[in-house]
Amino acid sequence: IKGLSAGYGRIPVLHGVECNVHDNEILGILGNNGMGKSTLLKTVMGIISPTSGTILYSGQDVTRMKPGPRAQYGMGYVPQGRGIFPNLSVLDNLRMGVVGHGLDEEDTIRDIVLDFPRLENLLDRSGGTLSGGEQQILALARCLISQPDLILLDEPTEGIQPSIVQEIIQILLELKKSSNLSIILVEQNLEFIASLSDRVHVIRRGKIAGEVPHENISDPKVIHEFLGMQDN
Repeated sequence: IKGLSAGYGRIPVLHGVECNVHDNEILGILGNNGMGKSTLLKTVMGIISPTSGTILYSGQDVTRMKPGPRAQYGMGYVPQGRGIFPNLSVLDNLRMGVVGHGLDEEDTIRDIVLDFPRLENLLDRSGGTLSGGEQQILALARCLISQPDLILLDEPTEGIQPSIVQEIIQILLELKKSSNLSIILVEQNLEFIASLSDRVHVIRRGKIAGEVPHENISDPKVIHEFLGMQDN
């Protein structure tokens, strides 16, 4: 991501963001509300068009590409609020994740349920009847069922009970190890982002304000100092 600026209409939000994520790496993006975290993910996925800058993915310039083709290239997105289809069953939500990717539906769904065993007994349930944590697991599974190389994960712990937060941490660490998965993780939960991230960038007023050293990711004092630092 090079010199990326974007916003909503005439309201600028991102101002020349520069960052990158490596193969099999989890990059955390930490920041207070309104700093541009979700806008960054939406711009990387193509939901928001940038006003300047470039986005390169595996050597391919995807800056002006629509979300569908980006998904075909191996990018996946789990939005804040999960974005499942509440009136569809869990099984049909998973089917929606397979569409357009040329995968065998039955085999792919069987494999994803092995990765997310909590869903096995919920396949006939409507998505809207699930708990917040179960909906988040479904949203992750629906994203990962298309076998992306990179997922953009926006505030996954919001409104979720601690036991499922720990379950999601274990799922993501196992998938990163087994699938060579890269993740850009936007989060405000310090414990969650520290448990998963190889590196953490702090975003402030639409700019990357700094990178937290790995040895300090779990130190709340250091994090708060970064969150309060002035823009360069």
